[in-house]
Amino acid sequence: MLRMSLAAAAVDTGSRCINSSYGAVILLASALQSVLLGLGLLTPIVSMAACVFELTILFTSGHAEARFIVLSSLNAAAIALLGPGAYSLDARLFGRREIILRSDGSPDRNRAEPPR
Repeated sequence: MLRMSLAAAAVDTGSRCINSSYGAVILLASALQSVLLGLGLLTPIVSMAACVFELTILFTSGHAEARFIVLSSLNAAAIALLGPGAYSLDARLFGRREIILRSDGSPDRNRAEPPR
């Protein structure tokens, strides 16, 4: 649900910038981000790009709805830190990872769930 809400926010922000000089490029970039986020493909990279994209729009275009853009950029940062989630292409392609803490508190990085 977080990925879908960010995808919708990216398209909404991109569509509001259609009257700028780079409106078509901004709309195309936001649509591509939305598709990748919706599918869950390259989620950490795309969500960080969406965060930077949203903040750039905020500071360069003087967007009237600053609260909306700040919230969607925080949403993008949260998704980048959380990862793609169970229902995504990234989880399907690369498998789900599980970090096991040993009794001394250090992570056991050699153990991972195999791809399905």
